[in-house]
Amino acid sequence: MDNTNSKNNVHVEGFFDTLTSTISYVVYDKIYKECAVIDSVLDFDYSSGSIDYVNADKIISFIEKNSLNLTWLIETHVHADHLSAAPYIQKKLGGKIGISEKISDVQNIFGKTFNEGTEFQRDGSQFDKLFKDNDHYKIGQINCKVINTPGHTPACTAHVISDSIFVGDTLFMPDVGSARADFPGGDARTLYKSIKKILSYPDNFNIFVCHDYPPSNRKAKWSSTVGEQKKNNIHVKDTITEDEFVNIRESRDKTLGMPNLIIPSIQVNMRAGNLPPSEENGNVYLKIPINGMKNLI
Repeated sequence: MDNTNSKNNVHVEGFFDTLTSTISYVVYDKIYKECAVIDSVLDFDYSSGSIDYVNADKIISFIEKNSLNLTWLIETHVHADHLSAAPYIQKKLGGKIGISEKISDVQNIFGKTFNEGTEFQRDGSQFDKLFKDNDHYKIGQINCKVINTPGHTPACTAHVISDSIFVGDTLFMPDVGSARADFPGGDARTLYKSIKKILSYPDNFNIFVCHDYPPSNRKAKWSSTVGEQKKNNIHVKDTITEDEFVNIRESRDKTLGMPNLIIPSIQVNMRAGNLPPSEENGNVYLKIPINGMKNLI
């Protein structure tokens, strides 16, 4: 768990899940005691098909301990490497679940892949709020802005909260680089432009990443600055051109396997973290499309 204070009345608390290398955040207004949860994690054991709430309960405990009022549950995109705990946290504490309005693009792609049928709505209606590019919202009195950052997926967003930017999977720590761009709707050149949009903010702005896959010589981290990224990011520092980035990214993507939890994650996360509807016997099932994912990536 990381404790990072920004300027004025903003506090950021990070929660690291070692199994998926995901960092979830609680961001709150220290004066008005309102908070947002960004990219929560539901514990899922693939071999047994069982779920648990250890990570989510840590977040809930932190919010309750600090007497915070939860107003937002933000998904920076439809994650392919972990399941969202947003509905579980919402049921306990309230708040609105928000994601990019481009979620419909992802739902259209994977609704077909998993043969979800006409009962699965592909309009983002499972979410409480669909953010448009440059939308504004507040956490207490903290000004927040949404910027579209496609490239990893078509529905990626970054959230500028005061002087901090929560970038989802678009960027990693400088010594790790950037997100893959070979998912359906992904594109390396589009990703480069999205990253440059993020790096156009002042050098002293904090950057909080959604994942860290550290080299063996350091422990997991999840915060840097715009200036550090521009100077040191191995994929997109200032000396690397767009064409060079595309070559780096596409070459790297060819070596990557699929995330371990992509099949359950997509089915759940495109439903705002909800499980598929139960079948006639009352049980819930997740589908495995034989060769279906292979043909997409």
